Amino acid sequence: MQNIDSADQARLSLFGTGPHPCAYLTERVAQTQFVDPGARLSTPRYSALVQRGFRRSGQYVYRPRCPECSACQSLRVPVAEFTPRRRHQRCLRRNADLQVRRAPAHFDEEHFALYRRYVASRHAGGDMDDPDPHKYMDFLHAPWCDTGFYEFRAAGRLMAVTVVDELPAGLSAVYTFFDPEASGRGLGTLAILWLMQYSRRLGLPHVYLGYWIGESPKMAYKADYHPHEIYTRDVWRRVEAP
Repeated sequence: MQNIDSADQARLSLFGTGPHPCAYLTERVAQTQFVDPGARLSTPRYSALVQRGFRRSGQYVYRPRCPECSACQSLRVPVAEFTPRRRHQRCLRRNADLQVRRAPAHFDEEHFALYRRYVASRHAGGDMDDPDPHKYMDFLHAPWCDTGFYEFRAAGRLMAVTVVDELPAGLSAVYTFFDPEASGRGLGTLAILWLMQYSRRLGLPHVYLGYWIGESPKMAYKADYHPHEIYTRDVWRRVEAP
């Protein structure tokens, strides 16, 4: 067990798992460090942890801590310096008809139906397949965190939902799901670009995109936003555009 100082200088206990198969690099073994589930967390406390490479799944806060591997690196984008590329600008134009609305972090049947369609299309046969309402909310919601479910609609039709933690350190992307029949719109990219714009309007410094693994093709998209910073060896390191 270890301890870490939180935003209000209170000490939080950290625990570690034993070795287990890595979910992203199948030939490797992983270990995870997590915050005491019994700790009293809050949005400011979690914001301080996010700046140290932590992330949440539901109300559980964790970070990879593998003794022989550092492939999983938290990635954030300094929004004031981000410059959209041509493909980003095309994505914005392609989706100029969409309206965005913030919904509360409560269970919504329409959201859940879209989530089920998305998971069935993208993660069939995986751990996320065949979700129920309880598992869905346990994955996306934390009672101690300020979270918004942002709806993207075209003429009233729900096209995408991006779940976002709104933190003093910036916006932290939790998960985005969208209509699999609208894959040509690039709605996953649009959600990230919208978070950049929204962060600027709020005066927040960063958008946190979760963990990036350079060797994982599924995560390659996260490094497409420049400049960005990755958390490695307990410091944020800047990465410029190639």
